[in-house]
Formats: sequence, C-alpha cells, structure tokens
Amino acid sequence: MDTKVLTAHVPKHLADQVGRLAARLERSKGWIIKQALLAWLEQEEERRLMTLDALEDVKKGRLLDHKDMVAWAKRLPGAK
Repeated sequence: MDTKVLTAHVPKHLADQVGRLAARLERSKGWIIKQALLAWLEQEEERRLMTLDALEDVKKGRLLDHKDMVAWAKRLPGAK
C-alpha cells in the first residue's frame, strides 16, 4: 500500500491515551490512529449523506410542523 506520513500536534493526554491503548492491544500507535481516522472519515461521510437526504426532503416539502414534533417527543418513553 502506498502511504504518506502526516504530522499532527495533539494534546499530551490524548497522545498518552493512544499509547496506553496501543500497548493494551499490542498494536502500534500509528495503527490506532489510522483506525480512528478511518472511523471518523466514515462517520463524516455518513453525516454528509444524511444531510443531503434531509435537504432533498425539504425540497420535496416533506417537513414536520414544530408543534407536531414537540408533541411526538413528549410521547417518547421517559419524556417529561
């Protein structure tokens, strides 16, 4: 696999957490960071797609009235 080195300054406590996790999993810190970055990128892509879907709903007029939304939320288990 073709790779490229990235450099980032992170807070010491975060770097320490990465180090502890790497030791516990018997993996490199680079592997831990790569996994975290992959997960974050996937999450951001999913968020982007959900936003595009929501904007499409708005274009098509598929909206809920605020009062209806509040009433629905109040019916949820544990709602006050």
